[in-house]
Amino acid sequence: MAAVVPEQTTSARLIFFSSTSNNTARFVEKLGVDAARIPLQAKEPRLKATQEYVLVVPTYGGEEGKRSIPPQVVSFLNDPENRALLRGVISGGNTNFGTTYCIAGDKIAAKCQVPLLYKFELMGTSEDVTRVSEGLDRFWKARSSTV
Repeated sequence: MAAVVPEQTTSARLIFFSSTSNNTARFVEKLGVDAARIPLQAKEPRLKATQEYVLVVPTYGGEEGKRSIPPQVVSFLNDPENRALLRGVISGGNTNFGTTYCIAGDKIAAKCQVPLLYKFELMGTSEDVTRVSEGLDRFWKARSSTV
């Protein structure tokens, strides 16, 4: 019988994944908002979203964009309840990837039929932080006025 992995719930409006490089974590930290991190290790409690959120995801380098979405993010979004609460994607990447720059965000947005809200390189610039902060404020205000 398989071991049951415990869950950790979050009501954060921003959920992110960051590899051991912590580039995405540093970017999210600069935003100064309540955020929850998708666990790096499978043995850690699985994250469960309890309200609508925006996902911040790095793009992994891979052959022509294959394996560009971190497996931890795939697992998180394979939970139908987590996927149903996703409202937008922000993607990090490296311009050295050329045409596959930030492709993880493109793929997730298309697959889950949500908007790709922003792309940033590595850990983002101060301008990226300002744009994303202001953009998220506008995004959530617009959503609350239409719901």
